[in-house]
Amino acid sequence: MSEVRLAAEQRTEFGKGAARRTRRAGKIPAVLYGHGSDPKHLALPALEFARVVREHGQNAVLTLALDGAAELALTKTVTTHPIKNYIEHVDLLLVKRGEKVTVEVPLVISGEPASGTLLTQDLSTIQIESDAMNIPDQIELSIAGVTAGTQIHASDLTLPAGAVLITDADALVVAVNEAPSAAQLEGDEAAPAAEATEES
Repeated sequence: MSEVRLAAEQRTEFGKGAARRTRRAGKIPAVLYGHGSDPKHLALPALEFARVVREHGQNAVLTLALDGAAELALTKTVTTHPIKNYIEHVDLLLVKRGEKVTVEVPLVISGEPASGTLLTQDLSTIQIESDAMNIPDQIELSIAGVTAGTQIHASDLTLPAGAVLITDADALVVAVNEAPSAAQLEGDEAAPAAEATEES
């Protein structure tokens, strides 16, 4: 993961009205906390930060240029407006080089299981502990040619060097089952109709 530099400003106004004014000025309200320091209320450039999330994912590590100093920060929480889809607020965690952090990483499944099977995915992210400067963008799992009856658990995933699994090792990630036949599907659809006929 490459490091990204962003200019940050201290915020002196707080509350909903202040947050709206910050967003109208093309900035995102943010809070920087961690390492026992008092939280710092910041404003980040909205377009640049949105591009960082798009290109580097939700676990982007930023070098914040703040009051003439540089602070390393991990993106912890990005709150997006549910309808208008703009970023409303960001929580950032102070980190140091070489420090271990616990993060949620997206799980990306590739390939197609064996013919005649049905894939069920139980987890879309997994939690790992990783070097703050070396967080993977995603964890990949290939299911190419996997046969019916196969279950893949968190412990079966291949993690990058230095990463440690935090998610329960027994947690089910995907299950590959035999796909129902056309006759079975027709039978399932016919059953409610038959029950309705019996009741009437």
